[in-house]
Amino acid sequence: MLTPEYDMLEFDFANVVNYSDLAKLMAPRPFMVERGHNDMVAPDEWVAHEYAKVRWFYDTRMRLPDRTAIEFFNGPHEIKGKGTFEFLRQHLGWP
Repeated sequence: MLTPEYDMLEFDFANVVNYSDLAKLMAPRPFMVERGHNDMVAPDEWVAHEYAKVRWFYDTRMRLPDRTAIEFFNGPHEIKGKGTFEFLRQHLGWP
């Protein structure tokens, strides 16, 4: 993170951990990111960089590369669902 975000000021979180650290706490559970190219929360490059750390962790440390994914799409900050719903079906047996 390392940026002063409104939701991460408690306990000096933004200066202690980053988003990839938080995501890694979920391992070995499945983890997926959906990213709209026009999402104004953060640049695509930053999201991809943070996700790459998670992917590396699932791949090399957990040896579970199929339990994480990222999907980029053209659009704003929204749930697109296409890849996400397939991911949920694959890992959680969701409808």
